[in-house]
Amino acid sequence: MADLDHVSKGQQTTALTTSTLAFTVCFAVWTIFSIIGIKIKAELGLNDTQFGLLVATPILTGSLSRIFLGIWADQYGGKLIFTLVMLVTAFAVFLLTLANTYPMFLLAALGLGLAGGSFAVGVSYVSKWYPQKQQGTALGIFGMGNVGAAITNFGAPILLVALGGQWKSVALVYACVLAVTAVLYFIFAKDDPAHTARKTQGVKHESFIKQLAPLKHMQVWRFAFYYFFVFGGYVALALWLPRFYTGAYGLPLATAGMLAAVYALPGSLFRALGGWMSDKIGARAVMYWTFGVSLIVLFLLSYPATDYTVAGIDGPIDFNITIPLWAFIGLTIVLGFVMSLGKAAVYKHIPVYYPNHVGAVGGMVGLIGGLGGFFMPIAFGMMNDMIGVWTSCFMLLAALVAVNLTWMHFAILRSEKRKNPAQFGPKDLPELQDLHTELKEGV
Repeated sequence: MADLDHVSKGQQTTALTTSTLAFTVCFAVWTIFSIIGIKIKAELGLNDTQFGLLVATPILTGSLSRIFLGIWADQYGGKLIFTLVMLVTAFAVFLLTLANTYPMFLLAALGLGLAGGSFAVGVSYVSKWYPQKQQGTALGIFGMGNVGAAITNFGAPILLVALGGQWKSVALVYACVLAVTAVLYFIFAKDDPAHTARKTQGVKHESFIKQLAPLKHMQVWRFAFYYFFVFGGYVALALWLPRFYTGAYGLPLATAGMLAAVYALPGSLFRALGGWMSDKIGARAVMYWTFGVSLIVLFLLSYPATDYTVAGIDGPIDFNITIPLWAFIGLTIVLGFVMSLGKAAVYKHIPVYYPNHVGAVGGMVGLIGGLGGFFMPIAFGMMNDMIGVWTSCFMLLAALVAVNLTWMHFAILRSEKRKNPAQFGPKDLPELQDLHTELKEGV
């Protein structure tokens, strides 16, 4: 790419480092309701459905905003848009502390959710600093900013205790950190090469409508549905697991937050590995591993606790079959790990297939993925209220993985058939075909 001819490794590293750190802070803010939401739930007397809506509302804004934020990043440069997103979000987090009714909390949560839209901005910005063969690894490293969810699940309970259990004080700390991050990012980040070249050459950017043109391809929506699980499911569980641990296992909030962080951490840190693997062995292979392992793990996690009575020598014996806590934690770690690989693999596809529309396509894929993080916590809460089975959340995710795996497999088969029709021809061996001919001719 001509735009990268004069880009040094140091400049690439600076762009990737500043963006990853900024996205980490944004993601930590985006998932803050997973911890302070439990305090708010008790304060307002919310049921699980209302709690699910509260923690999911920021995910809605973060999802819907990704499409236009990604396009604006392509048009006006990621540095400017990223900075503005962080400043506006910091103000919204401050306003959260002024809320005192459930509708006001939901309204404030909508503004806070802009933090999640920063992902589309970062994808557009970072991808423009690297050649195609390195984009998978670079975007995987940037995606490690998802570790912000683990930072919140682990650190926010500690901060909450240190601040005397005042959730509003925690929100103020988050607002200040995000505002400072925005200023530092604007100082140290540089305009991406593509944006600089357009300004130098006086080239006008494509219109908003033209940027949306690739969205007519079914392939884009298939990538988006993959992301609905690997990212949306990840966010949903990061938000829901503290509530799950306190309800299903009766753990205190601080312990539940730390165990949720144990799930969220590999779901973030190994995204770079997923990007590297996608560069080396191909994104398709990584997606097969992601969906296959996820299906097995979710099947095991879906098994509900069941009471049994059997006849014994000295009379009936009552016992309960459920997943021990240590085994449950181990399975969530495996799930978070393969989800992290899948998140990177999905975004490896985008600059390869749509190099001139990374913001639009990446934004749409991120939008649909983020909607998974919005709808699923609500669904988890509703299912819990209606049927009272804590593991129903994993049943829903297992069904989603099965659909994804099936769709991907048959889409790949159709693609290969178009490229190599000879490989999908008659399956009879030549000798058998000759034999059939001889039999027909009566030889």
